Amino acid sequence: MKNIMSLLQEELSAAFEKAGYEKKYAKVTLSNRPDLCQYQCNGALAAAKQYHKAPIQIANEVVDSLSQSDTFQEIVAQMPGFINMTVSDAFLADFMNKMNEDELFGCDKAEQPETIVIDYGGANVAKPLHVGHLRSAVIGESIKRTARYLGHKVIGDVHLGDWGLQIGLIITELKHRQPELVYFDESYEGEYPAEPPFTMADLEEIYPYASGYSKEHEDYKEEAQTATAELQAGRKGYLALWQHIINVSVADLRKIYTRLNVDFDLWKKESDAQPYIPQMVQDMKDGGYAHIDQGALVVDVQEETDTKEIPPCMILKSNGATLYNTTDLATIVERRKLFDPSRIIYVVDKRQSLYFEQVFRCARKTKIIGEDVDLIFVGFGTMNGKDGKPFKTRDGGVLRLEQLLGDVEEQVRNKMADRDMPEDVLKDAAAKIGLAAIKYGDLSNQASKDYVFDVERFTSFEGNTGPYILYTIVRTKSLMAKLQANDIRVAEDAKILPAQNKTVTDVMLALSKWSDTVSAAYQEQAPHKICQFVYELCDAYNKFYHENKILANENVAERDSWIALSRLVGKVLEQAIDLLGLEAPDRM
Repeated sequence: MKNIMSLLQEELSAAFEKAGYEKKYAKVTLSNRPDLCQYQCNGALAAAKQYHKAPIQIANEVVDSLSQSDTFQEIVAQMPGFINMTVSDAFLADFMNKMNEDELFGCDKAEQPETIVIDYGGANVAKPLHVGHLRSAVIGESIKRTARYLGHKVIGDVHLGDWGLQIGLIITELKHRQPELVYFDESYEGEYPAEPPFTMADLEEIYPYASGYSKEHEDYKEEAQTATAELQAGRKGYLALWQHIINVSVADLRKIYTRLNVDFDLWKKESDAQPYIPQMVQDMKDGGYAHIDQGALVVDVQEETDTKEIPPCMILKSNGATLYNTTDLATIVERRKLFDPSRIIYVVDKRQSLYFEQVFRCARKTKIIGEDVDLIFVGFGTMNGKDGKPFKTRDGGVLRLEQLLGDVEEQVRNKMADRDMPEDVLKDAAAKIGLAAIKYGDLSNQASKDYVFDVERFTSFEGNTGPYILYTIVRTKSLMAKLQANDIRVAEDAKILPAQNKTVTDVMLALSKWSDTVSAAYQEQAPHKICQFVYELCDAYNKFYHENKILANENVAERDSWIALSRLVGKVLEQAIDLLGLEAPDRM
């Protein structure tokens, strides 16, 4: 289904050609002066130079050939050469009905679906999720859902950090505390226990302690580094402990990600790339891409056109140890082998942009990946407190994500204390509204921008907030429930009639932006564009709802049209928030 902009552009293209001008000048955009018109074309200004005519003369010729078109309520040429357009009510209503009949409300499924891998987890095992993990999870989830909605095959990967020094530190501290465990007996030949010798709560205490202690005791740090090396070399007892750490950590991570309404197709780990490293390194050497620099194996990624220094990408340390660079490159090898993607998208803190620039360049230079595969870095900004600094607890610690979810949910419950509803309904509503407050508060900001996490503002039921969006959806649900209660029957395929007043027109115009919005959100990895659409539609619908007596309208045809429009608004809004990873309750 063609969007409104395409339909208008087709008409203008024909008009430009009929008037003797190239159709490339018929580009249509939303009006930057909505007080004057809905859409505009500035092509006459560009065409004037080629055709040596005054822009207003060209604009007038184009407008004259469209004066009898049923598409426009008004189309005028305005100095110095703008073409201002307002579409007819009949044209707009017809577009609404086509949207209503379309499975994707006017969005087109991809003609050639891509296979896309999205790396958007990045949590480390043995550590709880904290607020620093929020943005990657919610932005990545929305990008995944949007791509899937348009028909692409998308594989979401949590890509856990599980192969570094943090594991060596935990093993070392466990050995100090419980040296009698069989995992530390190199002569042990039996089966290792099925149950881990620790809980997630234990790990949450062990790792910070061991990390802090290692910074003050060099011998302890060296012991942990040795343990890490022995693990990576395949020491059986350490591998068994490592597997326990994975199992305990993943169970906890799944619980929190589920609360966030974030779902991964793959629970791959850094360690999964290890089998691909030896051949990858050998290929780099054989291809002449890698060389020794101060004992380390590196690949130069600096280019002649660079205006700043891009350091070499280190593949192996001087002692032969691998780095994050190594495992990230080997993970690209693995993803190419398993999925043959056309895009790999990394949703990561923007402060890692230089690192990923090195990795991407290295992957291309060493032929790990071809030019036919897009490596995309979606760098996000920081979630800050009201002081402008990264969000912390009152005592200066890093806030656990589970605690944040609980605190916001409690705040929402307090705001709903006067609601007369059963406890289970209230609990469900508070959980969904609280999550919407957090996720919409994040996603409504451009991903690359820092933003201030303001609990009071985000949990408000008014303004550009998650609760306000859900409230509008619940309003449409309530309206449909009243139909049933009042025995008013309106067919699912009831037609939407041409607008009877400006509030109706504004709802239709807001709805008409759906396909353009979803397309832009996908192409630009920009969930905030969906948030902009949602808020504009909610605002337009609420004005319409307040200024028109829908069910009490005595004009049955008009009433049914408004109900059909309200039904469409509800369906589109529910689809939109699903792309944001949100759900609306039935009552608020």
